[in-house]
Amino acid sequence: MSIALVEKLFTVFNVTADILKDELSCTYLEGLAETGENLFHEKILQEELSELTERRLLKAYSEVNLEEFTKEQIRQAFQLAILKGMQENVQSNHQMTPDSVGMFIGYLVNKFVEKPAIRILDPAVGTGNLLATVLNQLDKSVESAGIDIDDILIRLAYVNANLLMHQVQLFNQDGLAPLFIDPVDVVVCDLPVGYYPNDVRAAEFEIHAKTGHTYAHHLFIEQSARHTKEGGFMFLVIPNGLFESEQSSHLHEYIKKNLIIQGIIQLPEAMFKNKQSAKSILILQRNGEGTTPPKSALLVDLPKMSDGPAMNRILADIDSWLIGNKK
Repeated sequence: MSIALVEKLFTVFNVTADILKDELSCTYLEGLAETGENLFHEKILQEELSELTERRLLKAYSEVNLEEFTKEQIRQAFQLAILKGMQENVQSNHQMTPDSVGMFIGYLVNKFVEKPAIRILDPAVGTGNLLATVLNQLDKSVESAGIDIDDILIRLAYVNANLLMHQVQLFNQDGLAPLFIDPVDVVVCDLPVGYYPNDVRAAEFEIHAKTGHTYAHHLFIEQSARHTKEGGFMFLVIPNGLFESEQSSHLHEYIKKNLIIQGIIQLPEAMFKNKQSAKSILILQRNGEGTTPPKSALLVDLPKMSDGPAMNRILADIDSWLIGNKK
């Protein structure tokens, strides 16, 4: 992938987002969403701009043609601009899943899900970067949906999907509220970690804590299962201590009753600030007719993804495991 092309497109996103930020008196991320819309529609949509600002924008836009870029180049350039905006206005809910994790989840979806056409859901889609990274990896016909309560994040996800020409339905709502979407074949999600403040809504879930707040990441597992077809798969980025918390007994019971643990893939600790923030990928399958537990769950400690030979050995082991469980 040409780094120069990614930098070129990022520069256009960055310069024009800054122009719109100043002209519209908005945040950088809001300016980025506005400029992404302009690039997608190939015209300036903001009617209140000065003539000078319009000329500056048009000059910047003339330097790129989106058709000359791959989907991955567009996604990476847009992601870099989002990361810049997040650094300027840090919020706990504004975090992005690392690219390498999204790409690996895309690889897993291709390996585990053999259907040629699928529906995929991210119930905590954020800026849409994880979903977009997965969609860019898939060799299937895909319809997808994303949910997020944050209005600026969901708008960025919308712009991202348009720029990448992905077919995505997006809903600006609490991902743990009732979702009016058709059941999906696959859920991907980097689970939001922490307590869910709405105890009344949490009580509607089997996993809810009997006293105090329930963990949101537990509730998202049940919410994901509710909207997955029988036999469908869930690829969830989880905290490593998921099954060790004081509320884990409810989670164990729910999974034992409704889901099959296909595997747990521990991500390299080097990806995270410290051991306490390290995460894994949990692969679950919803119970259904014809589904059976694997002979043994897939348990993997991923090496650094930059270590090509070690990663190749791991991928070969995953292939062998899949072949062994299909016999």
